[in-house]
This record gives sequence, structure tokens and C-alpha cells, in this order.
Amino acid sequence: MKDILTYKKFIGTVSFSAEDRVFYGKVEGINDLVTFEGATVDDLEQSFKYMVDEHIKDCNKEGVPVEKSFKGSLNVRLSPNLHKKMAQIALLKGISINKLINEILRKGLSTNQGSFDNYKQ
Repeated sequence: MKDILTYKKFIGTVSFSAEDRVFYGKVEGINDLVTFEGATVDDLEQSFKYMVDEHIKDCNKEGVPVEKSFKGSLNVRLSPNLHKKMAQIALLKGISINKLINEILRKGLSTNQGSFDNYKQ
């Protein structure tokens, strides 16, 4: 089980403060710091949904993106053996390793297992 909430394709990470006896969290994947909290799980979930809705309203009102933008570049560390296999397959296909990785990820994410909904709690 992961300590996350999902709503409208937003993800909220969740923690618990034993000292304060409160659940709290942060909305991930956005440019702003948006937090939420609750004394119970139901309060926490309601607070998360409210803050997501408020964030969307604020962004629309200010004309700024609702979600964080991503450049499309990513540094991935592979084992030497896996790197060698990727290089060999890319060479045999006549494409770059980057293109091969894109193909593999696109195919994997297009299956049912790669759906956002399948990663929800």
C-alpha cells in the first residue's frame, strides 16, 4: 500500500504526525506548494479534493498551467548488462537507444497496466 491519494489525475502524498495527531499531505506534480490535512482519513481525503479543486480554479483564473511541465529529458541509470542489451537491440533495429527506450515505454504505458487508473489505491 502506498501513502497516496488520487483525484482528477492529481496525486497527493500522505504522512502522519504522531505528535500533532494529524494526517497531512502535499499535491505533487504542480508548480505551487499546495498542502492539505485532516484528523481522519475522510477529513484528509475531503481536504485533498478541495485543495485540488481550488488549485485548478486559481490556475484557470490566473491563466497559468495547472500541472508542472516536463522537458522530456530524463537521466536513467541502467546496469552495464542491460545497457549493452539495449545498445545491441537498437543497433539491430537501426535506431538510437533513446528511440528504443521511447518505443518500449510507449508500448508498456499503452497497455492496461500503464493506465493511471491502475495505479490508484
